[in-house]
Amino acid sequence: MAIDGVSGSATTASKNALSRSTIADNFDTFLSILTTQLRNQNPLDPMDTNQFTQQLVQFTGVEQQLKTNDFLEALLLNTQSSHRADAVSYIGKQVSASGKTAELKDGGAFWAYNADANVANATVTIKDASGSVVYTETGSLNAGPGNFLWDGVGSDGNKRPDGVYTIEIMGTNLSGNAVKVSTQSLGVVTAVDFSGAEPMLTVGKNKVALKDVTDVRLVSETQPPPADES
Repeated sequence: MAIDGVSGSATTASKNALSRSTIADNFDTFLSILTTQLRNQNPLDPMDTNQFTQQLVQFTGVEQQLKTNDFLEALLLNTQSSHRADAVSYIGKQVSASGKTAELKDGGAFWAYNADANVANATVTIKDASGSVVYTETGSLNAGPGNFLWDGVGSDGNKRPDGVYTIEIMGTNLSGNAVKVSTQSLGVVTAVDFSGAEPMLTVGKNKVALKDVTDVRLVSETQPPPADES
C-alpha cells in the first residue's frame, strides 16, 4: 500500500515524539524512585546494584534507538525532498521515455525508435486506446536511432481524434531474419504526481515513471522530430 510522503512522515514523527515523551517520563520516575531507595536503604543490607544498573542500561539503549530513529527520519525526509525537487525540475522539458504510447495533439504524435540493424522490410502499426488499428505503413529503416511522426490521418484517410495512441514497429533484414526495433515516447512534462509510491511525470495524458526516462531536453533546444523517410 502506497503511503503519501508527507502524511507518512508526519505520522512517524508523531509516534516518535510520543515515544520520547513516554520514555522521558518513565526515566524521570525511575531516577526519582532510585534516588529515594538509595537515600533510605539500610547500610547493613544495601540494595542490589546489578538490578538498577541493568535498568539504566535498558533505558539508555532505548534512548539511543530513539535518537537513531530521529536521524533516519531526517535522512528520509531529506531524500524525499531531493527526489521531489528533481522530479519538479522536469516540468516544461521534453523527455523521452521507454514505451509505445504517445499523445496525438496539435496534428501530430511523435515517437523515437532504435533499430538494432538495418531493416529492409519494416511495418509500422498504430492503434487507438481501444486497441483498434488506425494506421499502418511499410518501408525500410536504417540501423540506430530515428524519429517517427504521425500526422493523425488514418489509413482510411480520416482524421483521428486527439488522444493516446500506441505504436509497434516490426521488421526483418534482407535475409528475412527479425530485427529488434525498440520505441520511445516523446513529450513535454506538464506536471508531477506525488500521490503514489514514486513520482510520476505527466506527459500529455500519459504518466511516466522517472526510472523510464532516457533523455531530457529543454524545449527551446528541441525541434519537432522529422517524419521517417521510409
